[in-house]
Amino acid sequence: MAAKRNGSSSIKNSLRLWRIAMVLARHDALFPLEKANISPSITFFCKLFARRQPHLREGQRLAQALEALGPTFIKLGQTFSTRADIVGEEIAQDLGLLRDRLPAFDSAIAIAQIEEELGKNIDDCFAHFERSAAAAASIAQVHFASLHSGEEVAVKVLRPDVEAKFAADLELFYWLADIAEKRLGEEAYRFKPRKVVDTFADTVRSELDLRFEASAAEELASNLKHDKGMVVPTIYWSYTGKNVLTMQRVGGLSVSDADALDEAGLSRRALVQVAAESLFRQVFRDGFFHADLHPGNIFVQKDGQLAVVDFGIMGRLDEDSRMFLAHILDGFLKEDYQRVAQVHVDYGYMPAHHSVEALAQACRAIGRPILGRPLEEISIAKLLQQLFEVAKRFDMTVQPHLLLLQKTMMMAEGVGRMLDPTVNMWQLAEPMISKWGHEHLGLRGKARRAAHEARYALKHLPTVLRHIKSLLERMEEKSRTQQQDNVSDAC
Repeated sequence: MAAKRNGSSSIKNSLRLWRIAMVLARHDALFPLEKANISPSITFFCKLFARRQPHLREGQRLAQALEALGPTFIKLGQTFSTRADIVGEEIAQDLGLLRDRLPAFDSAIAIAQIEEELGKNIDDCFAHFERSAAAAASIAQVHFASLHSGEEVAVKVLRPDVEAKFAADLELFYWLADIAEKRLGEEAYRFKPRKVVDTFADTVRSELDLRFEASAAEELASNLKHDKGMVVPTIYWSYTGKNVLTMQRVGGLSVSDADALDEAGLSRRALVQVAAESLFRQVFRDGFFHADLHPGNIFVQKDGQLAVVDFGIMGRLDEDSRMFLAHILDGFLKEDYQRVAQVHVDYGYMPAHHSVEALAQACRAIGRPILGRPLEEISIAKLLQQLFEVAKRFDMTVQPHLLLLQKTMMMAEGVGRMLDPTVNMWQLAEPMISKWGHEHLGLRGKARRAAHEARYALKHLPTVLRHIKSLLERMEEKSRTQQQDNVSDAC
């Protein structure tokens, strides 16, 4: 029975692959199937019908094809925009321009979803509910409303049947990943196609439950509550569920509208500093950061604060990853390339058979051209991007959370240059960065880390001793048994 099911599943996925390949062919974007060596016969046949578009880059053609293929593929493209290690820098940049905008679905369906989720009539939930969607994307759309208590809110509603559609697409992606792993040979070890789909699936599943986004917003708000400059909308949990998210409506000026910001008397330089300091705190202090900081998700308030929205894509860094990153950046900025290379070994990123000196030379080759530019042109995100590309030559697998951070920094730098192209956002945050570096990378930081490790060791010492005692007892018992067996054999 299982064999029959697997057979029908393969036929269904093969038919879907035909349709996908034809869409890719229409946009002259069959190269992903070719490079992954997936179904050469289908690829060859569809290539006969390809529409040549030499005036567009590969990434631009692929982005157009993914938009035509629909919501899951748009999300997949956005995921690969953070994986320059797999698709290459230029394609990653083009996929980063994919905008998740789809036509809105019927407001009657949205209202029915809200009423079913909240168990109330729409008029009992909201004093006013705007039927026209304010924004629509692949997973959900947003309507503005007001509560009976007077608060202005934004109500996010999942698209109908979106979960079933994503589940079907994920089944196809896993099928393709299994084929790719068989065909890629040694390359599959580095790219890990199935692991890539796992990461994508985890992200999508989180976005399909709006309670996760609400929780992320609240966690970020809690982390930033004592900071100045960046605000997070309030979540209204009484009007939030798996398929519906209600949060405070925030508005303001666009970070891309320089004229409006100037007319409002706002310092664009100060806004860049707020953005840089907040992102630094999120990454290095909290290890939890907003990972989708494009201009559409940031609004400038009248008082000069930045309000952020859309918490579907968030990043996390554990303490080891934060310290690894801090040592890397500190080493680059001090032009200590040997240290940058050694950190990769110390944290277990580089296999032992590679030369530390060779990696140090490679780090110098990418660091000097970037850090030698005029201050306002220096890009830390670009530096990390090239470092991660070099990592491939030394058989290092870059962790997805670091790639997501690099993409986030790239977006943040873009926003910074949009606000004020004459300054470097990291230079404005330098006093705070120096203080953090002194506390965590200097003698004080080493002492704190040693104390933390000592406390951890003391806390778990009784458990370790019990394990040692148990091991010794088993060894002693085994020795006695062996001695008895030897005596028995001698008799």
